Amino acid sequence: MEKLLQKIDLLKDKLRNHKRKIKNEYEDFKLNYIYNSNAIEGNTLTLKETKVVLEGITIGGKSLREHFEVINHNEAIEYVENIIKEKQELSEYIIKSIHNLILKNIDNENAGIYRKENVIISGANHKPIDYIFIPEEMERFIKWYKNENNLHPVLKAAKVHIDVVGIHPFIDGNGRLCRLLMNLELLKSGYEAITIENSRKVEYYEYLDHAHCTADYNPFYKLIAEYELKRLESLIE
Repeated sequence: MEKLLQKIDLLKDKLRNHKRKIKNEYEDFKLNYIYNSNAIEGNTLTLKETKVVLEGITIGGKSLREHFEVINHNEAIEYVENIIKEKQELSEYIIKSIHNLILKNIDNENAGIYRKENVIISGANHKPIDYIFIPEEMERFIKWYKNENNLHPVLKAAKVHIDVVGIHPFIDGNGRLCRLLMNLELLKSGYEAITIENSRKVEYYEYLDHAHCTADYNPFYKLIAEYELKRLESLIE
């Protein structure tokens, strides 16, 4: 019995340590995700500064907006985690709620509200639809989402990103929103969330623009699949 109990305790400690490593890894992933997602959009906070902001400390010389972009992103991730936990189906309400968290205290007037003006994406050939068609296009997107069962989950997650950011439903924060929506879909399907690295921003934007202008989603699909494989391999290691 003593040997049996020792073995039980050994396995218990091993499992506990394993869970701790996974938890620590996820916290590290989340930090890197917030840093990279914000950096892609022009936030100048470094990785270490992002960590400090998440700990509740203000960075001198950095704008209030940049601080809120970190804080809001963390809250949006927690909201996404709750959606997954409660097994809620993606809807326009959820999309607007995530966006509301992203722009909270930054642009409250437009947070969670579809844009009321036309926009141009700097550096892109793709031109988002006229704002008057946004409700109709978002309704069509949700209908597609609910009925699409043939795409591999990783590709469906990538398509969610491509299609919503192509509609560009909000005046600001669409990139952050769509990266969260993509990860929401990955996690709901049992895969791992991924981080689009700021160092690959140009490639990321090019593949998105290519998909929007040519309807060829394959380069973006491949990019996301590679990120997912890399993430899974790192966890296994």
